[in-house]
Amino acid sequence: MRLWAVRGDITAVDVDVVVNAANPALLGGGGVDGAIHAAGGPEILAECRRITCRLPDGRLPRGEAVATTAGRLPARWVVHTAGPIWSASHDRAEVLRSCYRSSLQVADELGARTVAFPAISAGIYGWPMDDAARQAVAGVRSAAVEHVGDVRFVVFDDEALAAFEAALSD
Repeated sequence: MRLWAVRGDITAVDVDVVVNAANPALLGGGGVDGAIHAAGGPEILAECRRITCRLPDGRLPRGEAVATTAGRLPARWVVHTAGPIWSASHDRAEVLRSCYRSSLQVADELGARTVAFPAISAGIYGWPMDDAARQAVAGVRSAAVEHVGDVRFVVFDDEALAAFEAALSD
């Protein structure tokens, strides 16, 4: 599997699957989540609502992933994953790595060959970027997939790009 990082707009990437750093309610929000819902259109939200009706307490457990249409995005599907909130007193790194593994497994089950990830939990959830990048790369490298051959980390700024490039070089 080829892993690489690029600075850009995840809503404009031409891949099979775009991963959404979603909130557990799957109803859109700020940051990447809001951008994906806005660019993809109402079909994504409609499908998210159907999914949440079947989830325990109507919420996606953190570290797990589900797929929807990509609506108007260039991708074929959006895989939504709910990342953990950073805590200095509780180690939630395994949950963050699970977001990447679970997302890749869902993408692989769809037959996807190309996947784009944002920096999950590194925005409003407060995860330090350097460690978020290390956990992302570790999570992707630990995933057992059959079809996915290309994984891009699509990040918004130079700081995140440098963190992901450093994590990929380890």
